[in-house]
Amino acid sequence: MAQKKTMEQMQKEVDDYISQFKEGYFSPLSMLARMSEEVGELAREVNHEYGEKPKKNSEAENSIENELGDILFIVICFANSLDIDLETALHKVMHKFNTRDKDRWTKVHTD
Repeated sequence: MAQKKTMEQMQKEVDDYISQFKEGYFSPLSMLARMSEEVGELAREVNHEYGEKPKKNSEAENSIENELGDILFIVICFANSLDIDLETALHKVMHKFNTRDKDRWTKVHTD
């Protein structure tokens, strides 16, 4: 199994990959469109796996894992192109959830 990477390492890996091409990162609007497309593909896979819509015999094999990986890649591209540190962004959102929403849901008690 591959060694776990930090978010910083993942952002660098994606940046190293994208930096080898003259085109570089797409514009934010293009990346948003691509992200929407990938989320749609995830929705299709979830619907096939858990919904009422079976795959057609002619449809290619795919997986929720692959689609989540595609979404993670485009999120990292989006963040990199805008110089956003995703670790910091996640820290901020977790702080928000741990303060604003701390009593919103029923806690699991472990004794």
